[in-house]
Amino acid sequence: MNAPLRRAGVVILVLFGLLFANLNWVQAYKADDYRTSDYNRRVVVAQYERPRGVIEADGKGLAVNKATDDTLKYLRVYPKKEVYAPVIGYRPVSLGATGIENSENDFLSGESDTLFADRVKDMFTGNNTGGGNVVLSLNTKAQETAWKEMTNNERGVTKGAAVAIDPRTGAIQAMVSMPSYDPNPLVSHDEKAAAAAYNKLLKDKDQPLLNRATQQTLPPGSTFKVIDSAAALANGYTTSTEIPAGSTYKESGAVIHNAEDEVCPGSQVTLKEALTESCNTGFAKLGVKLGRDKIVGMAKAFGFEDDKLTVGNLKENTGLPVAASRTGDIANPDGSVDKGALAQSAIGQRDVRMTTMQGALMAATVANGGKQMRPYLVQKLLGPDRRTIYNANPTTLRTPISDGVAADLKDMMVSVVENGTGRKARIDGFDVGGKTGTAQNAVGADPHGWFIGFAFNDKGEAVSAVCVMLENVPGGHASAEAARISGLIMKAAARGGD
Repeated sequence: MNAPLRRAGVVILVLFGLLFANLNWVQAYKADDYRTSDYNRRVVVAQYERPRGVIEADGKGLAVNKATDDTLKYLRVYPKKEVYAPVIGYRPVSLGATGIENSENDFLSGESDTLFADRVKDMFTGNNTGGGNVVLSLNTKAQETAWKEMTNNERGVTKGAAVAIDPRTGAIQAMVSMPSYDPNPLVSHDEKAAAAAYNKLLKDKDQPLLNRATQQTLPPGSTFKVIDSAAALANGYTTSTEIPAGSTYKESGAVIHNAEDEVCPGSQVTLKEALTESCNTGFAKLGVKLGRDKIVGMAKAFGFEDDKLTVGNLKENTGLPVAASRTGDIANPDGSVDKGALAQSAIGQRDVRMTTMQGALMAATVANGGKQMRPYLVQKLLGPDRRTIYNANPTTLRTPISDGVAADLKDMMVSVVENGTGRKARIDGFDVGGKTGTAQNAVGADPHGWFIGFAFNDKGEAVSAVCVMLENVPGGHASAEAARISGLIMKAAARGGD
């Protein structure tokens, strides 16, 4: 054999070898990906052969099925439309799912290993019994109250978020993002219409597809003073310790003013009075005195900088991802502490950013004696025959403060609602505590209004903790409307909305 033929033979052998290796790679390693791909039409049709499991809360179906006469036998339906969309998400025909529809997809579709026995039974009976059902922790009265009050707020605000948590367990009672969207057009079997509906939402400048409760971070304003107070109490201060205050404070080029002239004009104010009145100068000076490490350390202890938190299924640690809240570097170019930035950061400005979820966790931690429970949305997983396969077992996420510090913070935050800036959050028959926040943002823009708080019933039980955030609130006292809405959400969670 001459040299050219030998070379050609070697090339052909190599090509056959590569082809053989590729076929084995596809069959051994990629077969499952191709089989389950949303672009595999046979798989898509097969997924609609059996009804998808129901997503429900308080016995109400929030994601259900409707039988059809077309190739895809079942249409996904969301009866409450915008109200629950940021939590539930949607499961379209040929695109990726979102929300709980995504994180619990295997169970809802019936493909989970935990439903293997059901699939085997179907092989013998010839039935398609459907996927598993997901029961959410949401309190439907609290959720629908939050949606109603947010979307009909008294200031005409169009963007915001609200989260309510059971402080004792971490169960999410309500999660609202405004504006929201109707998921029904997105799951249409007319895929061109579904794609058009999705593209319209994607191009909307108000970002209705964004879950503002978990994915948006904004300056928290004076709600961050709870972190300062915790740091002070953990380092020898008491609620009656006097701290420097005054009408203005200048530090390294930063000038701090109080919201109004009558707020802590004197040179000294107790820590409790400072939180009750929301004294900017007092907390700015306190932050500088305590130092960056103590303030940042306490923020981290409460959950700031955590970029791995998800809210969904405790067992699998899956669900809706939560963006990390941040304090910023608070540093000069050479790495030393920027005291001006520290003063501004101590009142929740400068580079401090927080999610609504984080705000609710802060309030819940204080209400629960310093113990922060891992937040969750999936209360139960039920088989197609409604047997219980999984029930949430609450777990502690972290313990940032002692029970003693939590008790002092509770006392201070109750004073905020009883005597200070949070009066709008009061609920008859409940002990309510909280902290307001008015956060400056873009030059010339209206400030954001925040409130974080908790409610105790007459048995001394912490029944709800909440955070409400309203973007760009016109008309002054931006936090007052957030406080009012917070009180109504906690009342609905505690009383069932009566």
